[in-house]
Amino acid sequence: MKTLVLVFHPNLSESRGNRHLVEEIKKHPDTTVHNVYASYPDEKIDVQTEHELVENHDRIIFQFPFYWYSAPPLLKKWLEEVIVYGWAFGTNGDKFQGKEVIVAVTTGVAEEGYTAEGDVTFTVAELLRPLEAAANFVSANYLPPFAVNGIGHKSDEELAAIAKEYVRYVLNPEQTLNSVR
Repeated sequence: MKTLVLVFHPNLSESRGNRHLVEEIKKHPDTTVHNVYASYPDEKIDVQTEHELVENHDRIIFQFPFYWYSAPPLLKKWLEEVIVYGWAFGTNGDKFQGKEVIVAVTTGVAEEGYTAEGDVTFTVAELLRPLEAAANFVSANYLPPFAVNGIGHKSDEELAAIAKEYVRYVLNPEQTLNSVR
């Protein structure tokens, strides 16, 4: 199965968490890592290129840091410009149909903060519902998200181990669904 990792981080070189995840996933064959902010620093998305990338992969990973409990602005723009009528939905719009979609996020808040009793009062999965709804709308198979919480408090050793867990999950979600929150 060919996997496309769409990385939406405005400054990946400054990131600890997302950078670890990217460095580890790049080691694996049949995986394409596409740094969207680096590809479009002017935020002018080449829709044809994005369509070709999606069409040539079976599993699509949206990887990003949470921004105010949501996706970075370029991911929202990508969705609006790439997921269009006649291509992803509507008449002849079937290019996402049957593809697997996984969202991978890093957060600054510790895991216990993403509970009904925590500071955020919502789970990560609840906050990602708009992306789940979008995947459902285009007939993709949305799989449970992969979240790395409290990123600022993780050591490099912890991040390296988490990156390996991330790769195991996104490349084999059917084998690891029970081990990932």
